[in-house]
Amino acid sequence: MTNLQGQFLTPAGFVHGQLAIGADGRIAVLDGQAQTEVQARESGLPLFLPGFIDTHVHGGGGADTMEGGAAVRQLARTHVRHGTTALLATTMTAPLEEIRSALAALAPACTQRGAGEARVLGVHLEGPYISPGRLGAQPDYAKPLALAELQALHALAPIRLITLAPELPGHLELIPQLVEAGMRVQIGHSNGRYEDGVAALQAGAQGFTHLFNAMTGLHHREPGMVGAALAHAQHAELIPDLIHVHPGAIRAALRAIPGLFCVTDSTAAAGMPDGEYRLGRHLVTKCLGGVRLPDGTLAGSTLTMDQALRNLVETLGLSLSEASSRCSSQAARYLGLTDRGALQIGHWADLVELDADLQLQATYVEGERIERDAG
Repeated sequence: MTNLQGQFLTPAGFVHGQLAIGADGRIAVLDGQAQTEVQARESGLPLFLPGFIDTHVHGGGGADTMEGGAAVRQLARTHVRHGTTALLATTMTAPLEEIRSALAALAPACTQRGAGEARVLGVHLEGPYISPGRLGAQPDYAKPLALAELQALHALAPIRLITLAPELPGHLELIPQLVEAGMRVQIGHSNGRYEDGVAALQAGAQGFTHLFNAMTGLHHREPGMVGAALAHAQHAELIPDLIHVHPGAIRAALRAIPGLFCVTDSTAAAGMPDGEYRLGRHLVTKCLGGVRLPDGTLAGSTLTMDQALRNLVETLGLSLSEASSRCSSQAARYLGLTDRGALQIGHWADLVELDADLQLQATYVEGERIERDAG
């Protein structure tokens, strides 16, 4: 049994005490004295938070999800060294044969976690069922959804989350069937109106993909998809790299959407030096902290979840407890995970260990200690 000592963020707040990890990789003991957040952060003791959960990961460490199995394991090894304990491998819009090949190749990583890796919970299918008018950095292979086609993809690897544009023909009617099949449906890469967003939520869609980006914006006479999200959504992804979304817009979303959670939308360039990398079929350039297509379009990010947490605390002014929730427990609830996203007895021992400056010291995935990124 592994025993840890420090300040632990539990659902009831911080406690100064001990946490024991059983041989099964789950939390066996967690007890101690209640602390305020100020006391915890000023104590000088290690801070332990729930491990980060990222539902939108295209790549990292030079590897791209569309390359298949070995690449997915590489990105899982990269992001775990930045505190991500569980993630969804996220695809790109591409010809169907390329998507099939990627899913077949990454499927083993969804069933067996390797040493030193984050847990790959399944797939986030971001395209091809999106609007050709709101591709963002997606290649131009958008198409309407065909249910049999999607079922065949789902049989290759578990699709936990799917992004679609609800205004495309037939999509609204298919949403209930996707939900019934166990997928979370997110509205994204959409040219739809406010009314389309509301109708999709009423049909069973549960969230929005990288809120504000690649969707119709908010105007006081045409509220757009952003307006539908701010007025009605319980959940939405947001990329807090301070490049994709202005801090003021992040603050508006935090006030409006109870279950807003952070994602990285990271590419192969995450954790790598400046240079050229693959993003699906695209060649992208990492420079000045961002990733862009040759025409300047933002193309994913280089964000890691430990930096997302620091951005929420240091730039947005959130408490560490709320920032942690936005990087972990909100996503866990959204995905329906009942044994991750919180430090409590019986849950998987998925933790991040931080110092007083919120710098990552180590990550624990199902009890395995993984040292921080040395780069």
